[in-house]
Amino acid sequence: MPHLVILYTPNIERETDMTALCRTLADTMLEQRDEAGKHVFPPGGTRVLAYPAAHYAVADGKGDYAFVYLNLRMASGRSDAVKKRAGDALIESAKRHFEPIFNKRLIGITLNVDESPGQVYDAKHSTLHPLFNK
Repeated sequence: MPHLVILYTPNIERETDMTALCRTLADTMLEQRDEAGKHVFPPGGTRVLAYPAAHYAVADGKGDYAFVYLNLRMASGRSDAVKKRAGDALIESAKRHFEPIFNKRLIGITLNVDESPGQVYDAKHSTLHPLFNK
């Protein structure tokens, strides 16, 4: 963890590079620091995944509307100010990414940040973390 999952209408794929968006958002996450200057999100645990919706309906269906839903899920332990800064930075990065198509089509973007305060079970196995723990 943290995981940022993007669900989007595939009608925007011809107009934007979703892989580039994933990299931009991952870099935005990795730039975040807490009050002590430490990484908010561990480099080895940061993931951004994007999925086109196989089926969708947006608004009244009378236009070729697009929608992008971003959901950041993180473990508890970060201050409210850190969570807000991270959310603000991510939505601004997403807006910059989609700026070239805002004038071409109607598109909605939503970002939700979820925190898992009381996990019942959390298992991890990664050969990535040791790479960044040196």
